Amino acid sequence: MANPQRPEDGHAASPNAGRNAAVALSYDEADGAPRVVAKGYGQLADTIVRTAEENGLYVHESRELVGLLMQVDLDAHIPPQLYVAVAELLAWLYRLESREIPADAAPPDLSI
Repeated sequence: MANPQRPEDGHAASPNAGRNAAVALSYDEADGAPRVVAKGYGQLADTIVRTAEENGLYVHESRELVGLLMQVDLDAHIPPQLYVAVAELLAWLYRLESREIPADAAPPDLSI
């Protein structure tokens, strides 16, 4: 696991081994909702995840969440239907970064 950064700095989500797809999100409080800033399949997915890890961003593995986020247009806000799941993940990352929870704490089961 890469060292998480502030949720406002973004994170990448990717499926398990044999990565088929990856999506990177960015969140700015002024935007109101996270935005899809990168997405792709195959080698592009590998590049997205590698870039996130090289920049110390958290990479969350969830095939279901990635599948839903792949349907969102590039540079578009996530749809309201995904607010709860992404908010749960961002809140967990914030608690992890602020050391409110142990560094090896399991990520939440997302409400998808």
